[in-house]
Amino acid sequence: MVKVIEAENLGKKYIISHQPQSQYRYTALRDVIADRIKSFLQMAINYKNQKSLIPRHEEFWALRNISFEVNEGDRIGIIGNNGAGKTTLLKILSRITEPTEGKVKIKGRVASLLEVGTGFHPELTGRENIFLNGAILGMTKSDIKKHFDEIVEFAEVEKFLDLPVKRYSSGMYVRLAFAIAAHLESDILLVDEVLAVGDAQFQKKCLGKMEEVSKCAGRTILFVSHNMGAISNLCKISFLIDEGLLACIGDTQYVISNYLKRNLNNYNDKMRNFFGTLNSKLSFNKILINNKSQDIVVSPSESIKIQVYGECKADIPKFRLTISLFKRGFRLLTIHDLEKPETLPKCKFKSELEIPSFFIRPGEYSIAAGGYCENGTEWMWGTDLLSFYVSEEWSNKYESVNIGAVNLFHKGNRILFL
Repeated sequence: MVKVIEAENLGKKYIISHQPQSQYRYTALRDVIADRIKSFLQMAINYKNQKSLIPRHEEFWALRNISFEVNEGDRIGIIGNNGAGKTTLLKILSRITEPTEGKVKIKGRVASLLEVGTGFHPELTGRENIFLNGAILGMTKSDIKKHFDEIVEFAEVEKFLDLPVKRYSSGMYVRLAFAIAAHLESDILLVDEVLAVGDAQFQKKCLGKMEEVSKCAGRTILFVSHNMGAISNLCKISFLIDEGLLACIGDTQYVISNYLKRNLNNYNDKMRNFFGTLNSKLSFNKILINNKSQDIVVSPSESIKIQVYGECKADIPKFRLTISLFKRGFRLLTIHDLEKPETLPKCKFKSELEIPSFFIRPGEYSIAAGGYCENGTEWMWGTDLLSFYVSEEWSNKYESVNIGAVNLFHKGNRILFL
C-alpha cells in the first residue's frame, strides 16, 4: 500500500496570556496607580513567603506526540471530545498552521473543509463563489467549468445561485462548500464537523459521496465527527484523540467503545449514586446492556436487552422497576418491568427489560434506572448509569419512524433469587 500521510511526533503549542482584569475595561489614572501599588504589595508578600508570582503567560499543548500513517484510499474517522485537538490536527495536515514539533509527510493534493464558508466572499453570488472557492482550493478555471453543473446539482442551490451568499442559511453555505471540495480532484479530503449543520438527508448524501470518491477514485478521507453512526458507516479505522494525545487507533467499533467509556465516570461509582426514600430497602448492584457492563454500539436491527441486578432488604408492596432512556438530556422512553405492580419480597433479584429492534433511532443514549411503589410515597432513582450507541444501519422501511416520549411495558416476570 502507498503511504500518503506519515506523521511523526507531531505537537502544537500555544501561548495563553493571563492579563489583569483592568486590561479588558476602560482604564483611568487611578486604576493605573492602584494596580502598581497592588503589584508592589503582591511582590513584597510573595518575597516574604518565598512564593513565585503568578505567570502572565502559560504554555498549552493542543497536540503532543501524535504519530500515525495513512494509506492511499483509507477512510479514517477522528473522534474525541470538544477541545481534544482534532481540528488542530486537520489544520496541520492542511498546512494552515505549522507544528511546533515533529514532522508530517503528505503525498498528493489536499482539499480541506474545516469551517463553514471558508473562502467564501459574502458579497459575491453563489456562482461567483464557486469559481473563487475552487481557485482557493487549487482548481483551474477549466476544472471548475467542467464540474460546475455537478457542483450546483449536488449543493441543491440552483434557484439561489445568483444571490449573494450572505443571504444563504448555514445549511446552504455548507452544502455549497462541501460540493466544491468533493468535486475537487484531490488525493486527500479532510472534512471537519461541518456537516452537523446540514439536514439528515444531505448528511446521508455527503457520506455517500465520500464513500463513492474513496472507492471509485481511490481518494483518502480523514473525517472528524461527533456522529458515531456516520463514523461507523464510513470508516473502518478510527483515531481517538483525548486531551491532545492519540489515545487509541484501530477498528472503528473498538475506538468508539473506548470513546464512550471515557465519557462516563467510574461505573461502580455511578451504581452508588442512587437517591430516594427506598435507598434503605433496595440496592442496585449491576446493570448490563446485552450482557455487557460497558458502553456498546448496537445495530438498530438488534433488540436491546437491559438486565438489572439488585437486592431487596425488606418487603416492598406494590413495587415496579423502571428504566428510562435519555438522549441529549431529554427523556425519550420509559420501560416498566411489569404491567401491574407486585410485592417485591426480601431477596436478590434480576429483571430483564427489552427494547424491540428498530424502536429507537440512531444516536447516543444514556440509561437511568429506579423503582417505585404504586402509591408514589416511596421511590428510588439513579441517572446516567450507562450509555450505548445505536448505529446508522437504518432500513428504509423504518426511515419515517420518529419516536417521542412513550411508555413500553415488558410482559415478562421478574426472576427472583431467594
